[in-house]
Amino acid sequence: MDAKTTPSDEAQGLRLIRAFLSLPPEKRAEVIALVEELARAHGGRDERPEVSPT
Repeated sequence: MDAKTTPSDEAQGLRLIRAFLSLPPEKRAEVIALVEELARAHGGRDERPEVSPT
């Protein structure tokens, strides 16, 4: 594979973050709701795990 034709996972992740941040706030909220729904459908937790003080 040629590194110049295949972007790294990090580069793709940065592009996704940049695209997300360029969205208007109401569209960002829609994206977040969709991702949360997908996470729940695939066995994700509804709540964050408890953090114990150390």
